[in-house]
Amino acid sequence: MTPVELSRTVLHAVRRAVDAGELNVTVPARAVVAPPGPGGCGDYATSIALQLARPAGQPSRRVAEVLRPYLVAADSIADVVLTGPGFLNISLHGSAPADLVAEILRHGPRYGYGYGHGHGRADGSGGDSGRIVRLHCPHDLRAVVVAEAAARILRSQGALVRTSCTAPPEPEWTATLGVRVDAAGPASAAPPVNVRPVPAPADPLRLGRDAGRWALLHPAAHDRPRIGDEHLVQREGNPLFRVRYAHARTRALSRNAADLGFAAEPGPVSGTAQELLVALADHPRVLAAAAEHRAPDRLARHLVTVGDAALPFLPTVLPRGGEKPSAAHRARLALAEAVGAVLAGGLSLLGIDAPDHL
Repeated sequence: MTPVELSRTVLHAVRRAVDAGELNVTVPARAVVAPPGPGGCGDYATSIALQLARPAGQPSRRVAEVLRPYLVAADSIADVVLTGPGFLNISLHGSAPADLVAEILRHGPRYGYGYGHGHGRADGSGGDSGRIVRLHCPHDLRAVVVAEAAARILRSQGALVRTSCTAPPEPEWTATLGVRVDAAGPASAAPPVNVRPVPAPADPLRLGRDAGRWALLHPAAHDRPRIGDEHLVQREGNPLFRVRYAHARTRALSRNAADLGFAAEPGPVSGTAQELLVALADHPRVLAAAAEHRAPDRLARHLVTVGDAALPFLPTVLPRGGEKPSAAHRARLALAEAVGAVLAGGLSLLGIDAPDHL
């Protein structure tokens, strides 16, 4: 069972409890599932009971107790354990981490894309699917870059997007940072979403396309971006470097594994991968939230989280010394390739290159 399928199973459990008269709530549009955090257990956990407690007029623990039998009755679920104020920790038949990795590899860089009815999302939401969203920005370089990246993310979630600017972007903006808008001039008659981030304090064009876009997109819209050489340095203090380095390492691991005669195969992964699995499972939710709030910075910061969680894990992928490739190595390689897919897809939505060599 994939995270998307499990999200639908959780929503189905809520619907059954409502139909049986055990809960008096509106069935929500989404149910977030992710690998359990500290104190949790099993393959996945959901906080749906905490989400429903207030509208149900019941303690969250009681809501969780109501939902548990309906979840346990699902064919793919082996057990459900309640922890804390009402977290439902779900154990699946088979290997849930392997299912997550297989799902990511199946979608590749498009993992987390959604086109209605929760397709490709772990939270089951439909977002802006099928609706025209109009983004309008002032004639300011950061505003144009943020609007364009927000449009990319919205389109990944199935929205139809039109971007406009009060005046055409300067030719050097397009030449250096690759920015474009669909129209220039006053906003259209339809109410637009105005994109007005705090302007950059200096010209970012000298940083080049990748570092320049990152400098403008990584901070939240209300924060003033830093436009300095820190975005160009090739060291771990630079978040963009860490993200791109993690991606390049995943590509190098695939090449080296091919030289050793083995390929990726999703399977159980032990060791220090839990934080990484949590970050990967959260990627669809982050994309949906970045689209909903027109906030590319949420995606940028999430890519840093994925990259930072991956870097300690990647050295464990390949056999060492005279060790022969095993099922464990194939499973680790599959997880590494899933990391590469998520990082490449996320950087692409930000308009930033994900190089195979760095």
